[in-house]
Amino acid sequence: MKTIKGPAIFLAQFVDKKKPFNSLEGMCKWAAGLGYKGIQIPTWESGLIDLEQAAKSKTYCAELKGKVESYGLQITELSTHLQGQLVAVNPAYDLMFDAFAPKAVQGKPKARTAWAIKTVKQALTASKNLGLKAHVTFSGALMWHTMYPWPQRPAGLVEQGFTALAKRWLPILNHAAKCGVDLCYEIHPGEDLHDGITFERFLKATGNHKRVKILYDPSHFILQQLDYLAFIDIYHEHIKMFHVKDAEFNPNGRSGVYGGYQGWAERPGRFRSLGDGQIDFSGIFSKLTQYGFNGWAVMEWECCIKSSKQGAEEGAPFIAHHIIQASKKAFDDFASSGGNAKLNKKILGL
Repeated sequence: MKTIKGPAIFLAQFVDKKKPFNSLEGMCKWAAGLGYKGIQIPTWESGLIDLEQAAKSKTYCAELKGKVESYGLQITELSTHLQGQLVAVNPAYDLMFDAFAPKAVQGKPKARTAWAIKTVKQALTASKNLGLKAHVTFSGALMWHTMYPWPQRPAGLVEQGFTALAKRWLPILNHAAKCGVDLCYEIHPGEDLHDGITFERFLKATGNHKRVKILYDPSHFILQQLDYLAFIDIYHEHIKMFHVKDAEFNPNGRSGVYGGYQGWAERPGRFRSLGDGQIDFSGIFSKLTQYGFNGWAVMEWECCIKSSKQGAEEGAPFIAHHIIQASKKAFDDFASSGGNAKLNKKILGL
């Protein structure tokens, strides 16, 4: 067993035009002051990282690492959630997802996809240059609009969809292999990889590519009523990243899993700050420690009720409290009688 690293924080939800959230230095000082030991960097925020430079220059990466480490922090991973989303976009979502892309490729789906693939590859190269072993992204979605089987899905549509999705991702995955970096898909509603079954289908479609891994975030599982603890038992070998995010699901007589198009505060399923939801984090940290997960515990804040300021302040001590210092010996070693082959035979009556 190994001890999980942390606490760390994903910076995406805290970036702002106001100080200290408008610069890497400001955010590092802020995060370190709250007790965090690591930061996960969203690569679409040019004020935090110049992704093109990070992919080209090891000198730039060394300077970036040095800047972060001067505040007593480490870069845990890079993120391409928004760019990964654009690797696969069904035309039904073109208008809404165009905002994630540069203006030069907006309204041009093929050019947008090519840009997304190139950008995720750059992030993988940057991860290598920074000495990172895992990277987080979204899978994108070609089939999400068919999630509920009405009208009936045509025979072969799902299989064809995963084949097409894998075709787009394989060049990226092969680049990840060259970089020695795991590509961790956040299992997330709205993505074609949104539960264990869809992860398995994608993995199979890629020929069981060794770099297809998982970012585990239990909040997305409780909202779809999936057993998030059993998920760890099944997929622990694939889990290489961990978002610590709380959530709750309170169905009622008017609304359930689908939410009735309501805002986040009114939905039965909603994200909460750490400790305010229903997630059994003691169980999660126990299972991840049991299975030898030695990545970072990274807080992602998306609460619809509590302020980001309070959520960030409470996050570091919450994670630190749940991190288990993995035992290096058995609790009953004091009663050990030693053992050898002859003694064991006597005990067995052989």
